[in-house]
Amino acid sequence: MSKTSLQFTLMFIVMVIAQSVIFNRLVLFSVALAFVFIYFIIKLPVTLGASKVMALSFLLGLCVDIFSDTPGINSLACTCLGGCRHTVLRLYVPREDDVTHRIPSMRTLGAAVFSKYVVTMSLFYCLMVTLIEAFAFFHPLLMLERIVASTLLTSLLILGIDSISSRSEFASAS
Repeated sequence: MSKTSLQFTLMFIVMVIAQSVIFNRLVLFSVALAFVFIYFIIKLPVTLGASKVMALSFLLGLCVDIFSDTPGINSLACTCLGGCRHTVLRLYVPREDDVTHRIPSMRTLGAAVFSKYVVTMSLFYCLMVTLIEAFAFFHPLLMLERIVASTLLTSLLILGIDSISSRSEFASAS
């Protein structure tokens, strides 16, 4: 098993546990939910094939669903997020040559590009989760509040985690 595979396996486990134990209980103003576990999908290597990304995304969503007692909501939303990940990344980084490193991060893409990428992915995920839940419950204003607040909270937490992990990567590389 390569070093990168081991790192992503560990990240997968940590993200599922952190989401289940910490972030599922973090609800701000009864509106904003933190979906930090999507950081795993955001950080998957650019060179990874679409089918592998979607399979890993589904598995991540399934694990979170099992530990969070949500019947398939995260599985569906994660699979959709994994399917659109490459397209969203290409919105901000038009060519394969522009990605200097195969793993997207604040350090490799730059703060502005990575922030746009994270916010877009978070928005898409929060939109999917809220729309899936809205099949049983529909209040447009509350739905919009949840989407915006959850997107902001998720994006800020992911950018914070990435800035900390990028610093530690940079310090260990020096």
